[in-house]
Amino acid sequence: VQLVESGGGLVQPGGSLRLSCAASGSISSIYVMGWSRQAPGKQRQWVARSMGGGITEYGDSAKGRFAISRDNAKNTVYLQMNNLESEDTAVYYCFAIKMRGTAADWGQGTQVTVSS
Repeated sequence: VQLVESGGGLVQPGGSLRLSCAASGSISSIYVMGWSRQAPGKQRQWVARSMGGGITEYGDSAKGRFAISRDNAKNTVYLQMNNLESEDTAVYYCFAIKMRGTAADWGQGTQVTVSS
């Protein structure tokens, strides 16, 4: 599946952004969809994922501030990010794992910069 992220940009500390990930096909049967991020000089870090049955999970950095959601009708996954901090500055990547045990497909990423 092809994935295209959007919604990144420059935001002040404490602000909010909503990232979108549009898939090229139906996402209703995709096993896992989620978001990871990579800051300069750091390894890619898992942020959040949405699994079948409405199950969502979050990395420690996202708990209480970020929310992932799926809109199957629009084949889109969202990441609502609130109370952003400078440490959230990174390129955010959407991923999709179609079936358990298979490799993930990745989008091209969208830059999020948190700065005053």
